[in-house]
Amino acid sequence: MAKAQEPEKVGFFTRLKQIGMVFSFTAKRDKAFLPLVITVIAVPLIAVGVLFGIGVLSWIWLPMGILLALLGTVIVLNLRSQKAMMKEAEGQPGAAASIIENMRGDWRVTPAVASTTQFDMVHLVIGRPGVILLGEGNPSRVKGLINQERRRLVKVIGNAELRDFMIGNEEGQLPLAKLRSTLIRLPRTVTGKDVNALDKRLKALSARPQMPRGAMPKNMKPPKGAFKAMRGR
Repeated sequence: MAKAQEPEKVGFFTRLKQIGMVFSFTAKRDKAFLPLVITVIAVPLIAVGVLFGIGVLSWIWLPMGILLALLGTVIVLNLRSQKAMMKEAEGQPGAAASIIENMRGDWRVTPAVASTTQFDMVHLVIGRPGVILLGEGNPSRVKGLINQERRRLVKVIGNAELRDFMIGNEEGQLPLAKLRSTLIRLPRTVTGKDVNALDKRLKALSARPQMPRGAMPKNMKPPKGAFKAMRGR
């Protein structure tokens, strides 16, 4: 049995460069980001400085103030960068697949298992919740694609749960910003072993069509590896 692939190790300076990319990406797209960063840095340092000045604290507490400032910066960067990425991805073909590919956990994503020339597409996701179909594009056209995929998949997935979602902001649709949290909250009905079996079975089902050229968003996220830096990978 093949060993599980170990996460790629990232050097200290490479990690700093990745964080810098995320910082720059977020600052360009979120006007509130820099003021928030300045605030979370200034508040703990000023507080420690004032308490030191009146004799309540000693200089030993200065490193604690610096650590609190750094922690606050990381938290703000993580939250605001995700929000900026979601905003950038809105309306971009293939955005849902890109988001899931960056999620923690064992998520097997096949972008555009079905698509049209108008960039309507359905993505296939396999994970612990079972099999999931995500539709993007014109709802009337995507509905037909999803039904087509459901008929094809139901024959080979056995007892695994099969769900589908239409990405969008209309009633009955799943907003892109809520995609990550929605998938995480789904009940885990499939074991890790079954995820592997499903993945192999569906890959063997038929050859997958390729994502239309130029469909994947180019500017919805920082360069490869930058987003993983914020997740500690």
